Amino acid sequence: MYKPAQSYPARIFLDPRLRGDDAFLGIFPVIPVKAGIQRLYAEIEQWYIVFLMRKPCVYILASKRNGTLYTGVTSNLVQRMEQHRIEAIEGFTKRYAVHRLVWCEEHDTMINAIAREKSIKKWHRAWKLRLIEEANPEWRDLAEELL
Repeated sequence: MYKPAQSYPARIFLDPRLRGDDAFLGIFPVIPVKAGIQRLYAEIEQWYIVFLMRKPCVYILASKRNGTLYTGVTSNLVQRMEQHRIEAIEGFTKRYAVHRLVWCEEHDTMINAIAREKSIKKWHRAWKLRLIEEANPEWRDLAEELL
């Protein structure tokens, strides 16, 4: 199925969907051959920067000070906060109007972030409140700093 490079236009090798490589599916855009090598490098650099900006993190949302709490994990905090704010996803945060980001913690890997989230979800409420109070005593919305 795989043929030598001379038999394909350059865009085939940039579009993982066309070469069957699932590891980087959706990271690089399809760029026509006529676009030129400079545009190609600019597009790849832009997508690579967006990809690197995604950092796994654990976060806690609150409805208000000492209100309902929600603990979650994501690889794209900005996008996830927007989803919570516009109530794009049915569930707990929409039902209880939990939209204020009061605590977050970045991790090196998603595995570590998920483990931390599961750990925090098992905590007593008082421990979660203490964690928030230590990092954000005013309970200000940290998402406003992100957006």
